[in-house]
Amino acid sequence: HFQPPQIPLSTMAAQTAATETDLTGILLCAGNPLLDISAEVPMTVLEKYGVSPNSAILAEEQHQPLFKELVDDYAVKYIAGGATQNSCRVCQWMTGTPGATSYFGCIGDDAFGKQMTDEAAAIGMNVQYLVDPEQVTGTCAVLVDPTGERSLVTNLAAANHFKATHLADAAQASVIEKAKYYYMAGFFLTVSLESIETIGRHAVEQKKLVMMNLSAPFIVQFFWDQLNAAMPYVDIMFGNESEAEAFGEKMGWGTDIAVIAQGISALPKASGFRGRTVIITQGKDATIVAKDGEVMTFPVTVLPKEKLVDTNGAGDAFVGGFMSQLIKGEPLAKCVDAGHWASTVIIQESGCTYPAECTYA
Repeated sequence: HFQPPQIPLSTMAAQTAATETDLTGILLCAGNPLLDISAEVPMTVLEKYGVSPNSAILAEEQHQPLFKELVDDYAVKYIAGGATQNSCRVCQWMTGTPGATSYFGCIGDDAFGKQMTDEAAAIGMNVQYLVDPEQVTGTCAVLVDPTGERSLVTNLAAANHFKATHLADAAQASVIEKAKYYYMAGFFLTVSLESIETIGRHAVEQKKLVMMNLSAPFIVQFFWDQLNAAMPYVDIMFGNESEAEAFGEKMGWGTDIAVIAQGISALPKASGFRGRTVIITQGKDATIVAKDGEVMTFPVTVLPKEKLVDTNGAGDAFVGGFMSQLIKGEPLAKCVDAGHWASTVIIQESGCTYPAECTYA
């Protein structure tokens, strides 16, 4: 593994480091806002509900009693979540400029929705939730097993009711206009492909930058058409090894992560002015980046096992850390380093939470 050069993302970001004022409203994230209901559970709970360790699934009929069981029988923590919102919160925390990040998603008119609104406002995130009074705010059961791995069972509820028409409202339209970077996890593909395409077209016209995440193997397996429709707009694609393997399997590319990353990087793009960068994290193993026909590896500093609390939010935190440097015009190696740093902080906390002060330099 050669030492990756400091590749400036000058084609992606402003050549000068952005000033404080430049950062206001620079990043817009859109996704599924969920309240995480997190609990440490024995393996028997995963077995009872047919949940594989370290997986992410959408709740079906048989999973509905799980949410009540967690609240009734375990010490639960309620944490503002949803993959995109997690990344947005971590980016906001690390950026430190009030209002640097904005977030779109649909919530219900209820206590859970209010809790998320308050938490986001407290860290300076500009949340522009669509409130649907007919729906309850979405929840995600986070099952932390005895090994510290997390499994997610999501009840989208209100999050599933986001409408692309919300983007046309004056307040939202101005947020889209002001932003220079956009991030949407692949989970949002199950809700509003139309919103992703609307933002993608705007980004192509204005030469702005769109980021996405493969998010979970089920996105690749069951929402392939939506993923393919969004892919041309994606300038930076994030994912982990299991998601990359699912993509490789679908395309018949084998299981070599570097080959798969290069393959995704080379898929057609809507804009001709920059190539696609693909970033695949592999837990404690090196992060792989494919860019302009080249593959780079960035080693991870492994956290001692006794310091690991749970892995929930590690991938989201990586994206948040990466984006916090990208929006300032930092080179690729610095962005990846910040992603690794953020992940290491988050896995020492319960859920996607972090200390009051960000000490990243």
